[in-house]
Amino acid sequence: MCVAPMRRLPDPPVPPVSDTLLWILSAALIVLGLAGTLLPALPGTAFVLAGIVLGAWIDDFTRVGWGALAVVTVMAIAAWVLDYVAALLGARRAGASPQAVTGAAIGTVLGIFAGLVGVLFLPLVGAAIGEWLARRDHRCAVRVGLATWLGLMAGLVA
Repeated sequence: MCVAPMRRLPDPPVPPVSDTLLWILSAALIVLGLAGTLLPALPGTAFVLAGIVLGAWIDDFTRVGWGALAVVTVMAIAAWVLDYVAALLGARRAGASPQAVTGAAIGTVLGIFAGLVGVLFLPLVGAAIGEWLARRDHRCAVRVGLATWLGLMAGLVA
């Protein structure tokens, strides 16, 4: 017995995302990024950069060209590096051991994924744990952790 092949129905059309919705998303990313300059839990620089790149893409890079995007990207990278270096300099200024600096770096990276508490306190915790492992001195570990945190806060302000 011969069975006729089943006919496949075409997929329903996917409505395109409107430019208006994309512009709203671009503006929201930039506003969220500006809020991130005051709220350390938000990666403000990354949101602003994403909003600018999205806006440039929507407009086919006519108003915001590749040169402007390159400058903004370099500035964003410089801001990220400044945050990281400020925390490490805070630890170094307090006489941190290499283990404390490594702990602060690990805490900074982990803090990005842990929300507000992580961003604020994991660099401090990482530096303190690293210092304690290096010297087994609680007071020194707390001092280095606080210095790292102050450096991080100075970097956020900068």
